[in-house]
Amino acid sequence: MKQRIKRWIFNLLGKDPEAVVVTFHTGDPELCRRMEEEVRRLVPERRHFAATPETWPELRRQLKRYRIGLAPVLLTAEPSPLRRAAWLLAPRKILAYNSRLERLHLRLNLASFLFWRGVPLDRVYLRPWWWPWPKRERTVTPAGWRVIEGRPCSPGRRRVAVLSPYFPFPLSHGGAVRIFNLVREMAREFDVELFAFTDGGAPLETAPVLEFCARVVLVEKPRYREPRWSTWLPPEVYEFRSPAMRQAILSERRAFAFERLQVEYTQLAEYPGDVLVEHDVTFDLFGQIARRQRTLAARWDFFRWQRFERRAISRYARVVVMSPKDADLLGPAAQAVVLENGVDLERFHPQPETPGERLLFIGSFRHFPNIAAYRFFAERVWPLLRDKFPRMTVTVVCGADPLTYWRAFADSPEPRPEPRIRMLDFVSDVRPLYVECNLAIVPTTVSAGTNVKVLEAMAMRRAVVSTTSGCAGLGMLHGHSVWVADTPESFAAGIATLIGDPERREQIARAAELHAARNFDWRAIGERQRELLR
Repeated sequence: MKQRIKRWIFNLLGKDPEAVVVTFHTGDPELCRRMEEEVRRLVPERRHFAATPETWPELRRQLKRYRIGLAPVLLTAEPSPLRRAAWLLAPRKILAYNSRLERLHLRLNLASFLFWRGVPLDRVYLRPWWWPWPKRERTVTPAGWRVIEGRPCSPGRRRVAVLSPYFPFPLSHGGAVRIFNLVREMAREFDVELFAFTDGGAPLETAPVLEFCARVVLVEKPRYREPRWSTWLPPEVYEFRSPAMRQAILSERRAFAFERLQVEYTQLAEYPGDVLVEHDVTFDLFGQIARRQRTLAARWDFFRWQRFERRAISRYARVVVMSPKDADLLGPAAQAVVLENGVDLERFHPQPETPGERLLFIGSFRHFPNIAAYRFFAERVWPLLRDKFPRMTVTVVCGADPLTYWRAFADSPEPRPEPRIRMLDFVSDVRPLYVECNLAIVPTTVSAGTNVKVLEAMAMRRAVVSTTSGCAGLGMLHGHSVWVADTPESFAAGIATLIGDPERREQIARAAELHAARNFDWRAIGERQRELLR
């Protein structure tokens, strides 16, 4: 009876009683195509229409006899007449998609407003701790810690400890490479205890680290669920604020009796250590972003990091930086000690190059400047090279779980596919990739500290084309040991020049190899690390 009444009413109104789905193509055609395909899978029982700028005038007339039950739209920063039409025709039926292809039914609430403003779906329901109404999500801070025994302690040896935001194996990014090698160097003289955060239940390969660590303490990282804008301290600091880690450090200070605690990364600077290692001067990185973006959010991030970092370094007896440039940024009050990044010259050694036009970019997407670097190359440099060099190929090493980090920092669900760009996840041994390439590229647009990947390419005797920030702090000279270019046009020209001139490429590669061997051997840097702890 209900269905009969419904049909009778809609017949009087001149409309079909069954609601239809109208997908409005209001942005990038490829994203809209994928949006429409997903909606058809989600609602297979409904009749579907696709509204594009070309079909809309005719489709609008057809839709007069239908009622719209669902109106998917793609949200973009640019205004769209089709999006306005969707609001007018079906204001309570909007299924909004963002550029990451996340979706949300829009309602008159704060979550819908935030989603419309570009906030990722997993953050639209986050509210500050001081929010007056009930919160949908709260920060979860795991309790307890796990102790793993490593190699036996030696009588009479002094004991030190290192605190890391992650377990430094596998060597999937530059920070892990540095911590792994310098902890191994410490172990030549000291018994070392490693404190590290873990990401929940992900399995760890601990054996390589336990070969030189006397003890490893693992604490699960908190699941921080607050809006990024809402706190005085940088959100990265809260992500690692763990009572369990503090308790573990206090307990192990008594049990293991370590004399010094070296804290890796600025975001861990709240912990009670003796040496703080600034893998990069973080406020310098966010200052570069603020100068480029000129947004209130970027300026707020820069202010918070500068305020936190300046105060943090004053609490440490020594602060380790990657280059003299970083020491100058912190000023004399920091008592900064320069311990450069290095390279394992026993693993990375010169290999002959075979003719070709193969480029290599190594940059884990867990570090957001590497995502910005890839986008700079793929969107602005590669189009200048693609047609001029039809045999040129590019290999990109993105690190473990790259799409998770890409979606967190980029405005698309994944990198746009390119036939001659090969995207790889984590690669346990990158040396064969250096062997097969002709040129290493470092298209970093924002960066702080120094880049391990540049040193590895140098040690393998591969010429590098880099931006100024990509090779900063390494003491390299343009045209002698590196090719430096900062605009898309000059970066493409540098690649074209060196690919077209193998002899010049070989000269730069040999100069870079000698520079790495003289200045960036982990063994020499390790001796200075041990001296600092003494």
